[in-house]
Amino acid sequence: MKIALDPYMFRALPLDDMVRTVAELGYEYIELSPREDFMPFFLHPRADDERIATLKKSLRAHGVQLSSVLPLYKWSSPDETERQAAVRYWKRMIEITADLGCTLMNSEFNGRPEHAAESEAAFWRSLEELLPLLEREGIALNLEAHPDDFCEENTPAVDLVRAINKPWVNYLYCAPHTFHLSGPAQAGADIASMMRYAGDKLRHVHIADSFNHKGSSGLRYILNPPGTPARIHQHLDVGQGEVDWDVFFTTLREMDFDGVATACVFAWEERARESSAFMLDRITRELAA
Repeated sequence: MKIALDPYMFRALPLDDMVRTVAELGYEYIELSPREDFMPFFLHPRADDERIATLKKSLRAHGVQLSSVLPLYKWSSPDETERQAAVRYWKRMIEITADLGCTLMNSEFNGRPEHAAESEAAFWRSLEELLPLLEREGIALNLEAHPDDFCEENTPAVDLVRAINKPWVNYLYCAPHTFHLSGPAQAGADIASMMRYAGDKLRHVHIADSFNHKGSSGLRYILNPPGTPARIHQHLDVGQGEVDWDVFFTTLREMDFDGVATACVFAWEERARESSAFMLDRITRELAA
């Protein structure tokens, strides 16, 4: 199993400083997430050959490896121009990932929940172009359901991943999305059942805490105007929210989970080092043994 850090809270550091910081914290793996100078959100990658070489050199120098690369593009957009642009960005990022020697990418379904059918159709069109390229480069793909994507819940997300019907395309369970993954009708969240439904397709977990926005009869958070479709969740240190971590870690142990576990706290940039060190210690104690 690989325990990785999503270094988003360190994105303002130059690449070498970011890698050095991750190594100093004790992590052996980085899950490379969007940063403006390399792989921005929803835009064409900025990394050129020189910047790719810089990152590779830094990884070697500090003894850290890439567990995975996480691009976010609008590849399921019902707008065809937007979708085609996203596919171009994906193709370039696949090239970069291969140049980095990384064999795993993960991402979100994207698209729009109010246009779910059209978004899913766009998703399949994009996959038709991208799956052959991923397979040629030997890069696996893990997909996660995300609040406000066309697919937001665990069961349909797992079914969609299975429908792709590739052994190297698998599922990512994102713990801070737990209370969205369980669906709007369920007041709590049966983490064990959701993970076990994914079964052998569960190859990646994102670890951070979140509050149950459906708690207190839906009044845990009060959003205005009433009826707004906005989604809310957090990426907190383990223990700061309401995810049932005893069930989460016990289920992973019982399933003999052997994929990638990524610490992905985003809430504490003012104490990013302390948060990241705490997360490594907790995940290691729970899973590495």
